Amino acid sequence: MGTNVIIDERAGAQSLPLPPGEAAVAAREDAGKSASTGIFYRVFSFPMMLATALVGIVFVHARNFIVDPDLLWHNKVGETILSTHHWPTTDPYSFTVTGQPWLAYEWLGEVLLGAVNRIGGVPALDVLLMVLGSAIMLALYALMTVRSRNSKAAFVGATVLFLLASVSFSLRPQMLGYLFLILTLLALERFRQGKSQAVWLLPVIMLLWVNTHGSWIIGMGAIFVYWMSGLWEFEIGALQATPWTERERRTISFAFLLCMAVLPITPYGSRIAASPFEFAFSLPLNVTYISEWQSMPFSLPVGKLFLALVLGLVLIQVVGQFTWRLEELALFLFGTIVACLHVRFVLVFVPFFAPVLAAIFSRWIPAYDRKKDKFVLNAVLMLLALASIIHYFPSGAKLHEEVAGIYPVDAVDYLRQHFVPGPMYNNYEFGGYLVWSLGPEHKVFIDGRGDLYERGGLLSDYLHISRLRPGALAILQGYGVRSCLVKLDEPIATLLSASPRWKRIYTDDVSAVFVRQASQP
Repeated sequence: MGTNVIIDERAGAQSLPLPPGEAAVAAREDAGKSASTGIFYRVFSFPMMLATALVGIVFVHARNFIVDPDLLWHNKVGETILSTHHWPTTDPYSFTVTGQPWLAYEWLGEVLLGAVNRIGGVPALDVLLMVLGSAIMLALYALMTVRSRNSKAAFVGATVLFLLASVSFSLRPQMLGYLFLILTLLALERFRQGKSQAVWLLPVIMLLWVNTHGSWIIGMGAIFVYWMSGLWEFEIGALQATPWTERERRTISFAFLLCMAVLPITPYGSRIAASPFEFAFSLPLNVTYISEWQSMPFSLPVGKLFLALVLGLVLIQVVGQFTWRLEELALFLFGTIVACLHVRFVLVFVPFFAPVLAAIFSRWIPAYDRKKDKFVLNAVLMLLALASIIHYFPSGAKLHEEVAGIYPVDAVDYLRQHFVPGPMYNNYEFGGYLVWSLGPEHKVFIDGRGDLYERGGLLSDYLHISRLRPGALAILQGYGVRSCLVKLDEPIATLLSASPRWKRIYTDDVSAVFVRQASQP
């Protein structure tokens, strides 16, 4: 039986042989030290420090929590599903389209919001916004790193694109759809680079996605584009297509079919899968009047940055003769077109553009060199960033103050304490807060579920009233409205203040409550 010899490198001498048992113990200790050192180097590497910096950027953006009106009714739907274990099939919240068919298309994301709100209220929702925003940026960073094989180029690209990506950082189920889209592209890119296991994540992502947000159809389109782009081999100018091997072709074909197979696995069967087509082809008022469906506003900073990136890419292509992969060109063109048509599709443009941008930056930014890394400095900077996030996290009082500055918090307290006759008219932005704070016991006039109200015919009437078109008050009377809760500075508030048939019974810095004179108790 042999013995082990331990060399004392400091003395340059050979020590006495150890017994076999003690040698094994010493070997395990050395292996443990090596493993722990390896973990330290991985966790506190320069690429990980850059990832921490992205989280810090998201924190600065999300610290001033802007509560989206749609977050509130999404939250209420999730809480209701958790309480009743029932998925709604008709509208439970309004008096204008009550009983109309309505499905909670985004139920899984809504359940997440409802559960988080139950745990910690508005502060917990702000934490969730930061977590989802950080996950999106880290996934984008990973996608760009995998594509360019250059973490520094990926970080620069992700930082530039954050200015566009953050436009969609509104705490709604769409943020989960945003994350799923990037993860889908990441899995496809790894598969393109020969990592065949990555493609089997796609059916799992699609199962979660179809129950969370209607953008799943874009993910299916991306998989299809990758699949088709590998069926040919050609090179035309700067455009090239690389074919799949026979095994890769069979694998991605089967993965695509599995993704199709999971689409009906929802509480509503295949009806959720049909929702994107309904939004695209049968809701013209939503597309025309809802702000996020408007075309790209090139006069605003987000539009100018979008235009600068697209034109910059054209210039780089002319000067540098950048080579395009067929699937990347197809997705980039699609993302650019839909973002120009509807500003909300910036969330599609960013992940489709990101791999191309990272590959361009990698030409000029040197790759990460592990030998030059300063691991201790990285560790200090990362811990300082974490401590800053904890220290500067907004208090619950500040977050509630933010909510009270936008929504009728005090007016709702007034409604709870005083008799105000109904039915009550409310504006679009206040509807979600009323659903969230008062529940189905208080039936709203309208809220953020634009598809439901357009199908029920209410959305056109609301637009008529809110824009003070002729006969606006007659439409209110037609719905039997006896009171109104509106923004203090909107046109309908001015009209009601001037009308002898209406009396203002409550006002604050945000909202006002009016009642018909004949309806006063």
